[in-house]
Amino acid sequence: MSNLVKEFNDYREKMNEVILSKNNLVMKRLWNLDTNTYEEGALDKKTKEMLGLVASMVLRCDDCIKYHLGKCHELGITTEEMYEIFAVANIVGGTIVVPHTRRAAEYWEALMGS
Repeated sequence: MSNLVKEFNDYREKMNEVILSKNNLVMKRLWNLDTNTYEEGALDKKTKEMLGLVASMVLRCDDCIKYHLGKCHELGITTEEMYEIFAVANIVGGTIVVPHTRRAAEYWEALMGS
């Protein structure tokens, strides 16, 4: 695993533990809702993660982008599929998404072991 991926995952896990340890009911419900949203349903997990990635790119949330890239990688999305996802995000979000696409491409390369 590349340092880029490891550092993101380690930080995310550490801070999620801190946040959830405070036993705030609203935050716990939010985390649960997020988890359940991406479970298999009328849409499969792969489709939901691709949708989450496009939305995250359009909203320009680099942490969310990295999270969804990791999930897409786990679900076997190919590089060819990924660049179509990037294309949709850039058409919907406009050129303001290009810098996020660069960082997403870097992270994807790290996930792919390049």
